[in-house]
Amino acid sequence: MGNNCSACCSPPGSQSCCDTCEQICCVCPCCCVSFQSCWSRMFGRRPPELHLPTKPDPDERPKPSALQDLRDTKYLAVTGWDWQRSENGAAHRTADYHLMDAKDSSGGAVVRRGQPFSLRLTTNRRYDANRDKIGFVFTVSDCKNPNFGNGTQEGVSVGGEMLGGWSAKIHSVTDSSISLELSSPPTSIIGAWRVEVDISSDDATHNFTCPYPLYIVFNPWCPEDATFIEGEEERKEYVLQQTGLIWRGTHNRLRPCAWHYAQFHEHVLQCVLMMLTEVCRMSTPNRADPAKVARAISAGINSPDDSGVLVGNWSGKYEGGTAPTEWNGSVNILTQFYQTKTPVKFGQCWVFSGVLTTACRTIGLPCRPVTNFSSAHDTHNSLTIDYFFDDKGETIERLNSDSIWNFHVWNEVWMKRPDLGEEYGGWQIVDATPQEESDGQYRCGPTSQVAVKRGEIHLPFDTPFVYAEVNADKLFWKYRGASQPMKLLGRKTGGVGLNLSTKAVGRYVREDITDQYKHNEDSTEERNVMRDALRRCENVFARYYLNEEIEDIEFDLLLLDDIVIGQPFTISVVIMNKSDKDHDVSVVLRADSTLYTGAVKELVKKEEFKRTIKAKSEEKVITEVTFEEYYNKLVDQCALNVACLAKVDTTDFEYFAQDDFRMRKPDIKITPKTPFMVGQPTTCKLSFTNPLPMALTKAVFYVIATKCESQFIKVKEDIPAGGEAQCEATLTPSNAGEITVTASFLSKQLEDVDGYLAAQVLDENGKPVAEENDVEEDKNEAEDAV
Repeated sequence: MGNNCSACCSPPGSQSCCDTCEQICCVCPCCCVSFQSCWSRMFGRRPPELHLPTKPDPDERPKPSALQDLRDTKYLAVTGWDWQRSENGAAHRTADYHLMDAKDSSGGAVVRRGQPFSLRLTTNRRYDANRDKIGFVFTVSDCKNPNFGNGTQEGVSVGGEMLGGWSAKIHSVTDSSISLELSSPPTSIIGAWRVEVDISSDDATHNFTCPYPLYIVFNPWCPEDATFIEGEEERKEYVLQQTGLIWRGTHNRLRPCAWHYAQFHEHVLQCVLMMLTEVCRMSTPNRADPAKVARAISAGINSPDDSGVLVGNWSGKYEGGTAPTEWNGSVNILTQFYQTKTPVKFGQCWVFSGVLTTACRTIGLPCRPVTNFSSAHDTHNSLTIDYFFDDKGETIERLNSDSIWNFHVWNEVWMKRPDLGEEYGGWQIVDATPQEESDGQYRCGPTSQVAVKRGEIHLPFDTPFVYAEVNADKLFWKYRGASQPMKLLGRKTGGVGLNLSTKAVGRYVREDITDQYKHNEDSTEERNVMRDALRRCENVFARYYLNEEIEDIEFDLLLLDDIVIGQPFTISVVIMNKSDKDHDVSVVLRADSTLYTGAVKELVKKEEFKRTIKAKSEEKVITEVTFEEYYNKLVDQCALNVACLAKVDTTDFEYFAQDDFRMRKPDIKITPKTPFMVGQPTTCKLSFTNPLPMALTKAVFYVIATKCESQFIKVKEDIPAGGEAQCEATLTPSNAGEITVTASFLSKQLEDVDGYLAAQVLDENGKPVAEENDVEEDKNEAEDAV
């Protein structure tokens, strides 16, 4: 009684004798007295010590002599653990996890909470129900001070009453084994658990510890789990699918890019759990709550304040790391981080999103990436994006803290939200890209999608920021100096939050989910929601009406579309004079290279015009930008901004408009010479036409396919202008079913060229594993949609 409580380190004197079983039991506030007493009464001793033991050696097994000694003993002893990974993997949809390799009966297992799972114990003799009593203790492995009061340690006796939602019962018995059915509650803490068995035989109790961890993850198949999602196809897509599409580009040039999530790959699950514990420093009991887990993951994937997984870089300079456009999967990123414990360089929004998708799916949290085109970045929570220009139409960067990204990729995770109310459950937005701090950390969400559509910006978490990303009004100001009033050049209530895109369920095509975030642009409903949101906003800028319309002159900046890199393009504005008199007009047309975040990098071309527009006539003002003028000023992803600032000299009316677009690059065509078949090598041809008026040198293809080794293939010869870049890659699928092949291309003159192929792998008999889906047709539909 003089020793400290092993569960919570309470001071001496905090323990007393149990009146029922006359055993020493802990009665400190953080421990369960009834469980301690029950365990002592059944097994003749206190539950196993709660101090975290040294991690067992995976290869440490009892020596043959030790096994013989156990066989010779009279008491029932455990000599082996078999987690029945084949049966559990199929029942729990966890068979694809690397550590669930059923070829080896040793090792741990991955199961989903709230669902029964099997365990077979090898014993030294036959189990006797009248002689032997069995109990299990489950302890969260990485919890420093586990106890029975907060769910970090649980115990249950075989055949006894369910304790803490856990249960255990015997399924069958042989002379040398016991098959059991165990079950965890649907509110279990996710992570690695240590499993111990207490066996009481002939008035003596012996403890046996499994040398391998039991991993418990979320269970979207269980209606009582907070992550439950209706529909088997949805669960397959958002939890089990290992490849997908992430959209990039601009609102008028949507570009799908394949991404390998590989959430079941070796070390991925362990890496994510390590991140939650060591990077996010997440409280162990909080790992039972998917909302808290998702919020922690959104912080742990980035690295500005906690040395998380990825370093963000939007500078266009990537020395000392990998350019964001060169990544096409999560495995290499997570593996490098797991091995080095150092943030990986470099990522941008779609890379953060791809890795977050992997992290969520590996722990069983339904997740999908979502691309928002023309995505607002509101830095002051005003729900407006303000741009400032001088008299020459040039942006005043020191005043422009807000921006519109050509696209931004975040994630949605599916869960119930009891903290907000039943109606706010469903898809929740989380964002790992470090944009703004939330409660002192770079993280975002989970934000209820329902709350965003309703404009309920007072609800947690980060609803004002996400609402502005898809709904902010754009204001254009002319700034004349600190002592001069600003002039509102224009207001645009549309143009933000366009074509919100994600991969469709079960198909490689785009699903537009814009209507899940907002009402139709400029509709009565949309304006009413914006008005209500502004009323709730505490930092609203003064709202101004547009200048009165000047009906004499109208301007129309013609939007650009389908500009192929290597070709010239034009900027043009149509000027229409509807009056009966002539008007003198000044026009400035300019093009700037930009990052996809909207930040201007370098002026490409600027040209000024003076025109007299005759009465009742129209005129088009055009400037051409050649390849030689823009090529050396492009930055990664080849994004450009074109703008027009016009002024009617006779009325002092001013007009401003701008448009963002991205140079289109060729797609790599992947053509298999023979059908894919399990265990058989298939040669694929990869090719595209060089669009540049110059040769491509030092070229390399990078090929990755589902469950195949990645390949770097150097192109030996220079690729001339207009010539075909090509190579061959040989792939040997290890499993029948769907395969996704992704290829990317990099050279000194041209980069960020990619392509993908989704196809079926036939089994050993040349047959499809199930009714064949026309995935090639889906790919064609995706290309048509783009």
